[in-house]
Amino acid sequence: VQLQASGGGSVQAGYSLRLSCAASGRTFSDYAVGWFRQAPGKEREFVSAITWNGRDAKYADSVEGRFSISRDNAKNTVNLQMNSLRAEDTAVYYCAASDYYNTFRSRYWGQGTQVTVSS
Repeated sequence: VQLQASGGGSVQAGYSLRLSCAASGRTFSDYAVGWFRQAPGKEREFVSAITWNGRDAKYADSVEGRFSISRDNAKNTVNLQMNSLRAEDTAVYYCAASDYYNTFRSRYWGQGTQVTVSS
């Protein structure tokens, strides 16, 4: 499956952004989908993931209550709504697909989309 992330940009702290991950190729609904991010000089870290049917989701502690993940299998998309953005959310954001949700191992990666939050 091919993944394409979009929606990044530059915003001030407190504002919102909505990232989208569009999929093509194999059956999108076969996979759990997750978002990861990598800030300059730091390792890539988990942000959020959603089950194949959208019924369950999980979040990193740092974004819990501010970010919300959703998916529309009919449109082959997964969205990440990011509210109350902080400077520390600045990173390149990547979406990924995994065969499993509980033990998320990224099998496919999209290219990154830059999110820059100024304080």
